[in-house]
Amino acid sequence: MRSDTSHESAKDPAWLGIDLGTQSVRAVAATTRGHLLGSGSAPLTGRRTGVRHEQDPRDWWTAVCAATRAALGDVPARRVHALAVCSTSGTVLLTDAHGRPLTPGLMYDDGRAAPEAGEAGTPPSWGLPKALWLARHRHGARAGRPVRLAHQADTVTARLTGGPVPTDSSHALKSGYDLERDTWPEEALALLGLGPALFPDVVRPGTPLGRVTAEASGETGIPAGTLVVAGTTDGCAAQIASGALRVGAWNSVLGTTLVLKGVAPEPVRDPAGIVYNHRSPDGNWLPGGASSVGAGALTAAFPGADPARLDRLAARHEPSVALAYPLTSRGERFPFRAPDATAFVLGGGTSQGDRWAALLQGVAYTERLCLDYLHYLGAPVEGPLTFTGGAARSAYWNRLRTDVLGRPARVPEQTEPALGMAVLAACGAGAAADLAGAAHSMVRVRHVLEPDPSRTAAFADPYARLVGALRQRGWLPEAVAAHALSRLGT
Repeated sequence: MRSDTSHESAKDPAWLGIDLGTQSVRAVAATTRGHLLGSGSAPLTGRRTGVRHEQDPRDWWTAVCAATRAALGDVPARRVHALAVCSTSGTVLLTDAHGRPLTPGLMYDDGRAAPEAGEAGTPPSWGLPKALWLARHRHGARAGRPVRLAHQADTVTARLTGGPVPTDSSHALKSGYDLERDTWPEEALALLGLGPALFPDVVRPGTPLGRVTAEASGETGIPAGTLVVAGTTDGCAAQIASGALRVGAWNSVLGTTLVLKGVAPEPVRDPAGIVYNHRSPDGNWLPGGASSVGAGALTAAFPGADPARLDRLAARHEPSVALAYPLTSRGERFPFRAPDATAFVLGGGTSQGDRWAALLQGVAYTERLCLDYLHYLGAPVEGPLTFTGGAARSAYWNRLRTDVLGRPARVPEQTEPALGMAVLAACGAGAAADLAGAAHSMVRVRHVLEPDPSRTAAFADPYARLVGALRQRGWLPEAVAAHALSRLGT
C-alpha cells in the first residue's frame, strides 16, 4: 500500500517497523514526518490442541519476508535507514548457540506451563514458566546440546543480522528479567533449576543490534546494511504508536479486552502485583495493566450485530437502566485481581439499545476505575489520554468514554504496533533526541475529544453503584473503592 508523500522531500529517511502478531505479520515504512510510504502483511497459522498453542518459527520468517517486500515495494533502497521488530509478549522458544530455532514457539496463551507458573509465581501467560517447561521437556532439542531461551522477535532479528543477538528488556520482563537491577536474577532462577547459560544478553529497546546481511536482504527486500535496533513487546509498540510517551500520559487500548499503559518517572509499586512496569528506552517507566472487560463482551452478547446501528440505539439510554460488568471470560486481572469473577448485569431494560448501552458504559466505568486504581497507587495519571484499539473506530463509544472519564482524549490516525516500531527505529538510529520526540514527529492525531461536564455528572451515580457492587462481591478492596468514590468530585 502506498500513501501520499507529496508534502515531503524524496530524501527524507524511511523507517521500517515489523510486528509479529498471532494471526499475521505487519510491516510499515514511514518517514520522520509520519508519512506512510508503504505497508504489507502476511498471515500466520498455528497449532491449537487443548491448552497447546504453537507456531513454527520458520513461518514467522516466511511471513516477515512477504510483509516487508510488500511494504518496501515502492520505497527506494537509499531511503531505508533502520528497522525494529516487536512481537507477542510471553511467546518463547529454545534456539541453539547460533540463534537457530530448536523448538516450536510456545505462544503467549499456551497453557501447558500452568504447573510451572505456580512454581515461578507468575501468570501462565508469562515467558518464565514456559522457559521452565521447555527446559524440562526440550522438545526438538537434543539432551546435552547447548540451548538458549529466545523470544519471538529474537529469531527474526538474528536472521536479519546473521547471528545471535541480545534480546530486549521489554520481552525479557516476562521471562524473569529484573528491570530495576538490569540483570537476570540468577539465584532465584537457580532455585527453579534454570542456569545462567539459558538466558540471553539483554539490552534496552532501541539499542543497535547489527545490520541486515546481504542474504537476509535478498529474502526480505530490506536493503543490505540497514540498521537493526532492539524492539519491544507488541503492547509497548502500540503505546509508542499512540504517542503517549511523556510522564503522566496514558494510552487506553480497547479491543477484545482493555489495556492501559502510561509513563512514570519511577516504577509504580503495586503490592497486589496487578500493575507491572516496562522500561522505556529513555529511562522512564511504562506501568500498565490488562483488564478482562472489553469489546469481546459485545461480540459474545450480540453475534453478527451491526455496531453502528446499536450505537445509535444506545445513545437513547444515557445512562442505561442496566448496570453491567462486561467480562469477556471468567476472572479479572485489573483494576483488581479476582480469578473467580464473572460478568454480571444488574437491573435493566430489555431492549437491544439498553443492553448494548449497558455494555458500552460498563467498559467505560471499568476504564475509569482502572485510572482511579492507578491514582490510588500514586501513578501520575493527569497527562494526555489516547484512545487506540479496534473500539476506537466507534465515534460514539469514544465520545461516551470521554464523558464517563471526564477528561479529554486523543484519537491518532494510525495506531498499529508496526508504526511504533518504525518510531523506535528512528529513535535508535539517532533521528530524534528521545523516543517521545520521535513520536511527536511521526504520530499524527486525528482529533481530540473534550468531555461534556453535564454528561460526566450524569454517569457519576451509575459509576458509584458499580464500584459498590464490585466491593460487595468481595472483588474490589475497600480502600480502592473508597478512593475511587472520593475522586468523583475531582
